[in-house]
Order: sequence, then C-alpha cells, then structure tokens
Amino acid sequence: MPNHTQLELQNFLPYRLSVLSNRASDAIAREYSQRFALSVTEWRVMAVLGRYPGLSANQVAQRTAMDKVAVSRAVAKLLESGRLLREFDEDDRRRSVLKLSEAGLAVYDQIVPLALGFERQLLADMDATERSLLFRLLDRLDELELRAETGNTHATA
Repeated sequence: MPNHTQLELQNFLPYRLSVLSNRASDAIAREYSQRFALSVTEWRVMAVLGRYPGLSANQVAQRTAMDKVAVSRAVAKLLESGRLLREFDEDDRRRSVLKLSEAGLAVYDQIVPLALGFERQLLADMDATERSLLFRLLDRLDELELRAETGNTHATA
C-alpha cells in the first residue's frame, strides 16, 4: 500500500475554525431554534438584515459566505412566516430588497441579547488584550483568506 500524506486535523486551520464555528453556532442555535423555530441559516439572514436592511438575497449570501440556495430557502421561509418583507426596486422591478418585518424585528430584538450574552460568556475568561488580539487575528485571517481565494498570495497588506 502506498504512503499517503497525513492530514493532522488538530493542526489544520480550516478544520479547527469549522469545528469551533459549528459548536458555537449550535450552542446558541439550540436556544433560538426552540423558542422561535428558526434554523441557523434563517437566523443569519435575519441578523444580517437586522444590521443592514435593504439588501438583496444575493447580497445577504455574499455577506455571510453562505450558499445562495440555502439563503434563498431561508428567505422563502422567513417571508412565509411573516418575519421578512420583500420590496421591489422602483428602477429595476427584477431586483428585490429585503428587510425585517415588525414580527421579524420583535424576534431579532429577543435573540440579539441572547447572542451577545453567549458571546460574553464565551469570551469571559479572556482579558481585553486577548480579545483585542483575537479580533485582530481574525481580521488578518479574513484578509489572507480573501487573498488566497483570489490567488493573489504575494500582495502586501
């Protein structure tokens, strides 16, 4: 049997980030899923539109790096449940923009404190310097990932 290159998952950054992200998302999702019958994707759509109302579904997918089909399904469910409103662009009737309805805003206003409380609990044992470093490193990783994705690995920051 030929030798195969081993992938040490515990040291492979994409794997580690994915596992951590899934665990953190699942922990908070248990709460809003039970209380509001929302999926993770639906909540992410609501979270983005709560902060940036008036985006198209494609813009939501871009901001979240989620699959367009998954976003489209989530948008359809949120429209059906009355948590989202769709308005058509007056200049281009083919383009629609989304925003939270009053019912959606009511849910958003209940979930945001839960999410922020979970984040506070998660980061509670980090001092301000560690938290600042963490977010600087995440920003840097985001920048480097975008650069790697476009194949521009030699550009300087």
